[in-house]
Amino acid sequence: MPPETQRSRQINKLITVPKNLSSVTTYAASEEVDPREVGMTRDGVEAIWRGVEKYYRTGVHPALSVCLRRKGQVVLKRAIGHARGNGPGDGPEVEKVLVTPETPIGQFSASKAVTAMLVHHLEQTGKIHLTDPVSWYIPEFGQHGKGDVTILHVLSHQSGFPQIPAGTDPNMLFDFDGALKMVCGLKPTHPGGHDMSYHAVTGGFVLGELIKRVTGKSIRQYLHDTIQGPLGFRYFSYGVADEDYPKVAVNYETGLPILFPFSVIVKRALGRPFPEILRITNDPRFYQVVIPSANLVATADEMSQFFQLLLDGGERRGVRVFEPLTVRRATLEAGKMRIDSTMVLLPMRYSAGLMLGASPFGMFGPDSERAFGHWGFIKSFSWADPARDISASILNTGKPFLGPHLVAHVQLLTLIGKHCPKVPRTLEASR
Repeated sequence: MPPETQRSRQINKLITVPKNLSSVTTYAASEEVDPREVGMTRDGVEAIWRGVEKYYRTGVHPALSVCLRRKGQVVLKRAIGHARGNGPGDGPEVEKVLVTPETPIGQFSASKAVTAMLVHHLEQTGKIHLTDPVSWYIPEFGQHGKGDVTILHVLSHQSGFPQIPAGTDPNMLFDFDGALKMVCGLKPTHPGGHDMSYHAVTGGFVLGELIKRVTGKSIRQYLHDTIQGPLGFRYFSYGVADEDYPKVAVNYETGLPILFPFSVIVKRALGRPFPEILRITNDPRFYQVVIPSANLVATADEMSQFFQLLLDGGERRGVRVFEPLTVRRATLEAGKMRIDSTMVLLPMRYSAGLMLGASPFGMFGPDSERAFGHWGFIKSFSWADPARDISASILNTGKPFLGPHLVAHVQLLTLIGKHCPKVPRTLEASR
């Protein structure tokens, strides 16, 4: 490799990409249906896959795992790269382990979508109302004028306590009770409902405690009883069992160094500098505890199935988890698109717990105003788009804030939108 290429790779923190990608690609070919059965073409599916390969060739993602369903059927279930051993800084002595479609991967902020749906399940079963004040169930939360903050405010990032205070010990994440006490003691930046500001970590502890006080179960147990167990998911839980930790894909800092003002935005959202947060995500303790807003672990297939569950009105494989009205409530817009005061530069549109798409282009691709889903730690995306009858998950282990991947990312979403044509509204409404 020429010296200038080597220097560029080091500055950008890129991985080594083999010329022959088949050597690092794994398939679940037996599960992929003929695209013509679901209103697509084989050329279209392969065009999407070439977009995934182009995304991988940018060098910022040591592993990519993709699952795409159309009309409930799998059209892509593939993975490319390494779960560990080929990240920036990995020496030749580190064993290279291929990622596969069955590799568990941390979902980070996409955990919020699952946590939110568990809260909606509480309302479905009559245990709460979303407009109830949080302090009705967690009295200590009402400190410093937060007594009127509702569950809906927390779900839609309008509750006024978005940030972990600067200087907070990062080990706080590993102590649920301590973290809850910290959040309850926060002074709000604004009254509930008066502003939109992404709650990267804080809201999850409140919602997790809400579930515990209402049901008597931990949120991990409630997730198992409500979704994971009934749908037979292998992972799909907050953290993993100790024996499964070695299977979880490693996260890597990739891309260009994060400079001002982006470094300030990241620290505002996460409470700590980016490299420190990334180190925490590979700490074994991160996968032993429950962090409702951040440490769900799942495969791309499980995330696709979760959003397929919502796309199908709350029923999957003959198992009803949510009523159609519950799904409808969860996916309704909670406010018009506006600039999020935590992330400053990004216009966002939320429902009560989910991120929503937009037109002419949103975070889930072109003309995606009916799409709903969630991102997780930079560029992992899982979503459903009723207009196209798709449920998709694109998971990665590179965590680049800026880098050469941005164009390829947008192109991949565009290819999915192009080759998954919209279905007639009559068909969409019948689902």
